[in-house]
Amino acid sequence: MGTLAPEPEVTCSKKYLALGLKISGKEKSGKPRVLSLLSTLLERSVQNNESLLESSQSEDVITIFHGSRAPSLNIEQYLDRIYKYSCCSPSCFVVAHIYMEKFIECTSAHLTSLNVHRLLITSVMVAAKFIDDAFYNNAYYARVGGVTTKELNKLEMKFLFGLDFQLHVNVPTFGSYCSLIEKEGTVGLQIERSIQACRISESWSNKDDSKCAQIAR
Repeated sequence: MGTLAPEPEVTCSKKYLALGLKISGKEKSGKPRVLSLLSTLLERSVQNNESLLESSQSEDVITIFHGSRAPSLNIEQYLDRIYKYSCCSPSCFVVAHIYMEKFIECTSAHLTSLNVHRLLITSVMVAAKFIDDAFYNNAYYARVGGVTTKELNKLEMKFLFGLDFQLHVNVPTFGSYCSLIEKEGTVGLQIERSIQACRISESWSNKDDSKCAQIAR
């Protein structure tokens, strides 16, 4: 990740509009751009971390967020599902990303395909509770995320203690992360499109998300 530097207010405002952060979950006019950029950034981070762990032949720090195998939904599909059914504001996903980075740093774990989904549903739920005026309860988020309410309750407590309950994100930090998401996510999208143009990458099949997605145990 690049260096976080505060940006002028006017620049940040334009950045928020470009990322689709000015709409609320109940006034959706389409998929906010931040979801695609964030999913690309996270997918790239997961691939890099897993390659690093494999090449160094080291084992990752296991947390309660780890499953035994990767879920069937990829990161973009999972983020789309959370946004569709949670009705949280798009800004929650930026704040959730900030929380995830802080948690990963505190635990010394790596973001991989085995823990990214549980970290996402937990961090988005915590972010929604902290910054949105209205939000669903844990039981509802558990159904959206494909876990049990009991498990999500445990994940939330572990997550909060990992962050030492420090949930406030100041405006400069939020703006800086918006810039990083746009910069690094856009680079990833450009690379992906180039690969697809050369017919090298596999195409993902979009499955019906009307049913609750099950996270692998």
